[in-house]
Amino acid sequence: MAHRKKNRNVGVIGVGQTKHSSHREDVNQAEMIHEAVREALDDAGLKMDDIDCLVHGNMELFEMIHQPDLWHALGTGAYGKNTFRLTTGGTTGATLFCAGDNLVASGMYDVTMVIGFEKLQEGHTTGGITNMADPLWTRSIQTGALTGTCAYDLIQEFGEERANQVAMMYRIIMDQHAGLNPKAHRAFGLEWDQMDHLIKTSARLVGELKIIDMCSQSDGACAVIMATEEKAKELSDNPVWIRDHITVHREESFTMLGYDQATVPPLTHKVAAEALFKRNGISKPADYFDVFEMYDPSSWWGVDWLRAFFLLEGDEHLKLVEEKEIAIGGKIPVNPSGGVIASNPIGATALVRPAEACLQVRGDAGPHQIPTPVNHALASGFGGTMWTVLIMLEKELGW
Repeated sequence: MAHRKKNRNVGVIGVGQTKHSSHREDVNQAEMIHEAVREALDDAGLKMDDIDCLVHGNMELFEMIHQPDLWHALGTGAYGKNTFRLTTGGTTGATLFCAGDNLVASGMYDVTMVIGFEKLQEGHTTGGITNMADPLWTRSIQTGALTGTCAYDLIQEFGEERANQVAMMYRIIMDQHAGLNPKAHRAFGLEWDQMDHLIKTSARLVGELKIIDMCSQSDGACAVIMATEEKAKELSDNPVWIRDHITVHREESFTMLGYDQATVPPLTHKVAAEALFKRNGISKPADYFDVFEMYDPSSWWGVDWLRAFFLLEGDEHLKLVEEKEIAIGGKIPVNPSGGVIASNPIGATALVRPAEACLQVRGDAGPHQIPTPVNHALASGFGGTMWTVLIMLEKELGW
């Protein structure tokens, strides 16, 4: 990387996911996690004896079980191994990915497995979100993930008709991608001729944020195995290299929502993107990256955040959607997996993003594989009080 040299290069050599669903009543938490762990091990051609360390994470308050990694050892294979447990809100999965990279790059371990999961049917997600914040100082987040502010801002800037149409176009593209992904939770088979009907009739949650726009609650797990350059080349014919990642968060922005816009700091997405791309010498990210797996909690956020992540001006982000350049086969495919709107097992959601990006780089994504070569991939995580994690992945070393 341009700004500093890693102690050791790190490659992703194994990826595993469950089928994401609203209810996995056929398995308990440890059994569900084991499905992803088993698939990742098989994908890498490894056994648990080959894993030096595990990094485990979820949103504990959603299932209301403290330190679940202890009994999950039955499914993770962590018994007798060094294990870390991390939770950073919606970004948990991306934080796991970054921690796994750092543990290998630092020289502490040669092979790590990171595991994110959530079994949301067993808890109360909205109750957990809305009761974890101070009711006086942070009242702005008491609605949890349900907010219509982004829709309001887009409508104010671009007009109601265009903003609604672009948001629904984004939603239909994501649904069409999800329809190609056998592990996606929600795939409705939306068609373009339904767009106006969906805009007019879909039930509203907050303002113009509609049920059809919003992400789901899902049960699911994801596991990713990463190794040193030497080990990755020895164990895998097609490792994906972790080039760089960055984490930016700004809690106080939530208390500034009622202020004049001139006093509100820029989105952490933009701050992260500017810093990451600058130190890696990337001036035109929309041209450089071949795929972007974005953490998009709703179609409105997905549209708006394209501008921040790709450092676009004016209505360039709207045009990417209107011209279907974010679809599979477009200039910069976004969420070929269907994204967060299709599947949202929160502790795993932000890990699924780089996991899916790795599959795209390898050419192993199956029915939702991008038809053109994928050499450079971007993945993001989002959550909590404006946390952003941004990850760069490469097919080849030598940057």
